[in-house]
Amino acid sequence: MFQDKDLIQMGRTGLRVTPMGLGLAALGRPGYINLGHAADLDRDYRMTAMEEHSHEMLDVAWEFGVRYFDAARSYGRAEVFLGSWLETRGIAPGAATVGSKWGYTYTADWQVEAQKHEIKDHSLPVLQRQMMESRAILGEHLDLYQIHSATLDSGVLENVAVLGELARLRDDGLIIGLSLSGPRQPETLRKAINIRVDGRALFGAVQATWNLLEPSVGGALQEAHEAGMGVIVKEALANGRLAARNEAPAFRAKRQLLEEVAGELGASIDALALAAVLAQPWASVVLSGAANTDHLRSNLAAFSLDWDEEIGERLRPLVEPPYAYWATRSKLAWN
Repeated sequence: MFQDKDLIQMGRTGLRVTPMGLGLAALGRPGYINLGHAADLDRDYRMTAMEEHSHEMLDVAWEFGVRYFDAARSYGRAEVFLGSWLETRGIAPGAATVGSKWGYTYTADWQVEAQKHEIKDHSLPVLQRQMMESRAILGEHLDLYQIHSATLDSGVLENVAVLGELARLRDDGLIIGLSLSGPRQPETLRKAINIRVDGRALFGAVQATWNLLEPSVGGALQEAHEAGMGVIVKEALANGRLAARNEAPAFRAKRQLLEEVAGELGASIDALALAAVLAQPWASVVLSGAANTDHLRSNLAAFSLDWDEEIGERLRPLVEPPYAYWATRSKLAWN
């Protein structure tokens, strides 16, 4: 599907990515908040079974030409599964672009339900520890290292020690990025764009939530793109809310609109939602968070879907106020 000609530069980072990548948030741990996650894994949470399943997903993505893969220290064993796949398939560093994140520690102990699934800590010791862990697993494959869910409240963008360590990693050749979360994504990103260490921009990439329900960060992402940052879009399907499996009564009217427009285009709901991201001029890569191969293939069909401004206008009624969107997301059940 994707060819060499489809590879694009991710901002000014020098990294080359396909327009769609595969995120491993739903593949590296038994529990996640995506709708229907348990069914995607057939409720088989044995570590060996989940590794095999992850490898199958990665194989399908690779066969379709996907060359960007996203993990994090808190995604259970996602880095381990990705690293073992890269090794067993003989994929050399540089043949694919790999991003990961630090700042959350996985604490669910391989359980679907847990009192705490992950603990956030953006301190210097956590950065140093998790950087060593990621390097030990991914080695030279690691291209991009991101602050996981940077927010204004966490204070990480004002932590001189952390910023200095990130600058050292940048100077050693690693691309430094940050992922965003919450209704204040735009303000957080604008602060990050302006951070300089030793006279140079610290952040080369940003990963943000943008979708048909929550597009409020779009203006800031355009600014990041103009500043030379690579832009990665996560949660384009709103953790499954923008997919056929969302049968919530409160979403019925929006689902009908999605089905109407998708039907006219001969597309699935998820492909339509992903095509909306692919159409944004500031987007370097949009992540598929699929956890089974059928859904991944359906997601990848977005690349061949024709999108125009008229479709965007018709779907504008889907937009939710940012605080309402994030309040709904916070109530999604781990499964």
